[in-house]
Amino acid sequence: MPDRGAKKKMPSDISLLLATAKVGSEVARGDLFEHYRNYLELLARVELGRRLNSKVDPSDIVQETFLEAHCGFSSFRGESEGEFTAWLRTILGHRVAHLVRRYLRNQGRDVRREQPLDLSLDESSRAVERALDGMQSTPSKGASQREQGVLLANALSRLPADYREVVVLHHFEGLSLTDVGERMGRSLDSAQKLWVRALGRLRRELDE
Repeated sequence: MPDRGAKKKMPSDISLLLATAKVGSEVARGDLFEHYRNYLELLARVELGRRLNSKVDPSDIVQETFLEAHCGFSSFRGESEGEFTAWLRTILGHRVAHLVRRYLRNQGRDVRREQPLDLSLDESSRAVERALDGMQSTPSKGASQREQGVLLANALSRLPADYREVVVLHHFEGLSLTDVGERMGRSLDSAQKLWVRALGRLRRELDE
């Protein structure tokens, strides 16, 4: 995920922003999509990391997701943030599934023998939610579990690139710190120290 820099203030009531977007506000729709960019990029990164490694940029998949969501926004019938997030995740899942099927065919593998992508994407989403355990002193009050995942993704986006990478590789892609060090061209000791610093920084971001 690219570094988004400074924190961007978002409306406290996403449902209100969603309602405004549904009555035709292009500005509200753009702000609404932007609120979920980091979250969707994190999901895409985790999923693509398992299947396509560095062959595809997650930000490109998310941009395609937003384009499809923008064109089909009138078809969304939900009212809540949870329904909207699920809708975006479904679109993202379709985009990733298309890439995975194309990749598997190019590799000469039987697509029918692969785990259904919707189940795999759900696992990625749950991994994001589980990663919150122990990462912040006290969960943000008033935030739903899904919103907590959004907050985590936004906090990650504000970390330096190497901090973000070690957290994603270790916590979301499930690599050991030895493997993380190899992936990042670092010794085990260096990877461990980087992880400790990254986790401390991330906890501070989440607790603010």
